[in-house]
Amino acid sequence: MAAPRRAPPLPAGPKMAGGAEPQLGPEPERVVEALELLLRPPAGARERDGEAGPESALRPETLRSNAAALEERLREPGWAALSGLRRAVLARAPALAAGAAAEAEPGWAAACGLLALLLCLKERLSALAAAPAAPAPAPGAAPPPGADTLSVAQGRAVGRALRAAVGLGLVPYLPPGVGQRLGPPAPALASPSTRGARLYAAAAALAELAQHPALATPLLTRHLGLLLASLCLLGHGPAALSEGISEAERARCRETLRHVLDRVYQPLVVRELLVLQGRPKQSSPSPGEETKASLARAPAWLRRLCGQLLSERLMRPGGVQAVVRGILEGAGGGAGAEAAAVDWRKCDAVAKILASCPQQSLSPQDYYGLVCPQILDLLHIQDKVTARQFQRVATSTLLAVAREQPQLAQQHLLQPLLTPLRRCTEAPELAVEDLPAGTVLVTEAELSSCVEDVFKVYVVGNDSSSLLLGSLQPVLGVVFSLYSFSRHNVSYLSSPCQDILLWFLEQSAREAALAVLEALAGLSSRLGSLHPRCRFRLGSEGGAAVVVQDTVSDEDEALYQKISSEQCHVENLVELLSHCQKSGLAGDFFIHCLKALTRVAAEDEAAPASAALPGGSLLELEQDHAEQSRKLLVLQLVATLCESVSDTVFTDIAQVVEFVAAVLQRACASPAHGPGAAVETQTLAMAMGLVAAMLGGAVQLQPSDFSALKRLVPLLEELSHTYPEPLTQELATDLRIAICTHGAFCPGTVGSTAASVLGRKPGPGAPSPDSAASAATSPGGVRPAPRHGRSSPSAARDGSDERGTCHETPAADSPAPGALQELLVSAFEPQPPARAAALRSLTGLITQREPEALRRQDELLQVFLENLQHEDAFVYLSAIQGDMVLKHREPLVQAFLRGAQDPDGTLRASSLCNLGELCQRLGFQLGSIIHEVTSCLTATAKTDPEPEVRRAAVHVVVLLLRGLSEKATEVLRDVLRDLYRLLKHVVAAERDGVTVLHARLALEELDAVMRRVLFPPQVLQKKIVVLP
Repeated sequence: MAAPRRAPPLPAGPKMAGGAEPQLGPEPERVVEALELLLRPPAGARERDGEAGPESALRPETLRSNAAALEERLREPGWAALSGLRRAVLARAPALAAGAAAEAEPGWAAACGLLALLLCLKERLSALAAAPAAPAPAPGAAPPPGADTLSVAQGRAVGRALRAAVGLGLVPYLPPGVGQRLGPPAPALASPSTRGARLYAAAAALAELAQHPALATPLLTRHLGLLLASLCLLGHGPAALSEGISEAERARCRETLRHVLDRVYQPLVVRELLVLQGRPKQSSPSPGEETKASLARAPAWLRRLCGQLLSERLMRPGGVQAVVRGILEGAGGGAGAEAAAVDWRKCDAVAKILASCPQQSLSPQDYYGLVCPQILDLLHIQDKVTARQFQRVATSTLLAVAREQPQLAQQHLLQPLLTPLRRCTEAPELAVEDLPAGTVLVTEAELSSCVEDVFKVYVVGNDSSSLLLGSLQPVLGVVFSLYSFSRHNVSYLSSPCQDILLWFLEQSAREAALAVLEALAGLSSRLGSLHPRCRFRLGSEGGAAVVVQDTVSDEDEALYQKISSEQCHVENLVELLSHCQKSGLAGDFFIHCLKALTRVAAEDEAAPASAALPGGSLLELEQDHAEQSRKLLVLQLVATLCESVSDTVFTDIAQVVEFVAAVLQRACASPAHGPGAAVETQTLAMAMGLVAAMLGGAVQLQPSDFSALKRLVPLLEELSHTYPEPLTQELATDLRIAICTHGAFCPGTVGSTAASVLGRKPGPGAPSPDSAASAATSPGGVRPAPRHGRSSPSAARDGSDERGTCHETPAADSPAPGALQELLVSAFEPQPPARAAALRSLTGLITQREPEALRRQDELLQVFLENLQHEDAFVYLSAIQGDMVLKHREPLVQAFLRGAQDPDGTLRASSLCNLGELCQRLGFQLGSIIHEVTSCLTATAKTDPEPEVRRAAVHVVVLLLRGLSEKATEVLRDVLRDLYRLLKHVVAAERDGVTVLHARLALEELDAVMRRVLFPPQVLQKKIVVLP
């Protein structure tokens, strides 16, 4: 307990016996003995520990006999020192002297006698404390206790004396409802004219006792409420209840009350003031509190006074935490649902108190400016026992202030909460350009604390008010950038950032959520994003910091970073959308992007008419460049969505039908041609692939769904007659047939296209996954080979048993010679999409080792080689896919190893990356060349001067360990120790952070492998043994 400035004692209270020498005064043991004599129970009675008070066991005749025994003992020679000190104390306290001599009222006389002895003890302890200190103890010995320290037994006796003094000197003179609980009122032991004087004398003596630490601790921790009640009554109560007290004495009581309130542990003060305030009018005990002692109904003046004092406690520095602790300490002490309910109910009650501006405050602006920073500090409590309650209070208070005072909540709570995130945005008020490179804009501790606080307030609080959503939206771009950074690095911030983003997307209106997703993807600038000169840096505690970096002067490097950043953002956005499947947001955004792709195709068609003339202004060129970048980003986003979360759109048939109808109408009105043909045909292929996937079993279609799908029948029929591509016409016809028969009759093209979209393995003779994917995603919907028949009637009858799923008849085991010849002819089509689709189909035939394709493999090889020279990337990449690494393993490995020694650092890094991909293609079965590979990797990682090359070398090690998994101990058994030493060397000596990160990931992978090998999981198996 803190001991601030000494309060001036009340005049009616005793003064210290100044000038008394310590050696001439009584020993504390003598004073304690006198206290025990005065409280001695009658013969045959035994005081039980924990009883309400000794006065309950002391009858009036017992008090008289004990007082007489004490007076007789004080006349003895050995008690002369105590007798003299007692006379001096009583001489300075006339009210106590008169009360001690009043034999007619033994209770008041005993109280005065106890208080006089306690004051003697206080003065004696003060004198001993002022005496010269004892000599220092010997080295290693425990220091002796202070001269004014009481033993345990003495402290227990002093506690009994204080309890008796309070019970006999304060309680009988307090009116009902002032510091008393419900029960029978205390008997009136004095007339109203003397009641105030006696209460003043007792309160003055107790306030004087509170000046000494040894006596203040038992007094203020156990009897603070009654002392405060007495001081409140004497200083602020009605004059009728304090007759005989002058105005000067009342002022001194008010001053003493302030001193006691400022001195004592503030949560204890708050709790006692709440008890004094009493229960509200017509209130009943809360659930779980019926067994606790009920509070009396306090008078109006005391309730107002306690409310004022509580408000003053609240508005002090640290007052918010004091109020919270005072109310919540001991809350929910029981176990189970009732205790939890009490706990949360008290937290919400505290939040209402904090959110309401008291009447004593000059203005709401001043009050919230003082209290709100303390409310935010409640979010950072580290004590695990109370952290949950404090966070609940802080969150509830913030939400309550946001509802009642939105502007003040924005100014004093939300803006300070989000300051670290707002500091690193592209806001114009931030002069990031003027900061030197390497400046830490947001520290790791600050950023981590900010993200955790946002999670607690927004996600845990879960209040979807427009104020909270609007305050969080400007920093979502930074949160998403941090989410992307933490996903690709070792940081614990990934999970809270993901939860924050998902909470905003789920709580916002669907249109707003789609607009935010579009901005996160980079298609619009509605959100504040990370400043171009700011970047995240891994922290030492697993978090991240924001630092300022130099502007990249190399245009190629800047372009590479921009493209890599866009690709990373798209991938992370798709990963985020994978958690929004149940709400349907992922499906809505997918449809939104597909419609945007359709608009891109329409813009490309209208571009020649509205294109800028040659020699246009620089602004027009920049605008055209930005528009082209946006279109490419749309294509990239749609491609990634198709690959990762395309299944989520199948939860809403009506939306899919609406999109497909729009695409088919455009295809019928304006067939693909010109420079925008690739985008248009790809959009059409995606739309038809969606319909095929639905008919192929992606969802269980109901009769009502087929009613919606029939809207597409006339459009498919028109498309089958007007579209210039024959294979697309055929697929449109087959889809129309499948819809009209409700999936009972499903041609082969529908099944193969559905399998490609859903990622299922086709049956015998069906197209390979690569070729099927080309049918669904390549322009024109080109399928790999003509179908060889339709479903039989029996198959149609079997398919009718399961509604909404197409069933097709297995095709022949191998394609007809004419089909292969048709693919060879298509491999030289002028249109790149058709050519690429044919090449992928031929690749699939070789992969499946079709007899006809193997017989003509030389001819197929020549086709692939000629298409390698094609200018279109889609074509020559399709020609590259032919798995020949097994046959040319040795030359490839040697070429890449030689490339790793090239003087050009870029070529060295590229060779090592190709070496890692080659190892993956070979299934990590390197055989005898494993020693050459590891030697090259070790030398490069340790000695190469370029950090990019060292990164590539360590990355190959990561691929080896990750790809081999448990087989690493077998395949790499001869070089595993060398690789382990290499990784430890990189972690210890490498200066490049990315290389160190790769090495740590490799060590984690190796650790996981060895743990699985050394400690295999326990598998419980049942054995059935047949007994003879």
